Amino acid sequence: MKKIGDGAEAIIYKKNNTVVKDRVKKSYRLKQIDTKLRKYRTRREAKLLEKLSKFNFTPKLIESDDKSMQINMEFIDGPRLRDVINKNNYQELCTEIGKKLAILHNQDIIHGDLTTSNMIYNKKIFFIDFGLSYESSKIEDKAVDLHLLNQALESKHYKIFKKAFKQILDTYKTKVNQSSEILTRFKKVEMRGRNKKK
Repeated sequence: MKKIGDGAEAIIYKKNNTVVKDRVKKSYRLKQIDTKLRKYRTRREAKLLEKLSKFNFTPKLIESDDKSMQINMEFIDGPRLRDVINKNNYQELCTEIGKKLAILHNQDIIHGDLTTSNMIYNKKIFFIDFGLSYESSKIEDKAVDLHLLNQALESKHYKIFKKAFKQILDTYKTKVNQSSEILTRFKKVEMRGRNKKK
């Protein structure tokens, strides 16, 4: 196995045409709590990948093992979206992001860390890293997901982020359930975020 990534809670390996996500022990946590938390997060991520497999824009789950705390999934070859999105192609790519985020939210799935670093481009966009994801039907959680995506765009793509995020929202609101409620709450979340910065 070849190590290809290091996350906050897992090490990522490539094994042939698969990816192995290994949730490592955290020595700063009590052993019993650490085991319980890693097991829960492994099961939850595997469950979400399985649920999303029919939409074909996330890695396909191959197997998961909550004893070894590992998830084995399809390897998607291609660059991170952060490295290929630019002022000439952002409109088409952001339209696709808007559609796919609406699908997630219509399934009551909150990604929790949706950045262009957690998207891979290979003829289309794949969303990856569902380690912080969870199920929720709450308007607030969907609005916060949007807010975090907007912040990520501003941080990584400050030259195009306003136009890029507008393109995402314009598509998202035509596809997502309860769009007016989510966008109204999103504006409130944005205001809270701006007030914190002051």
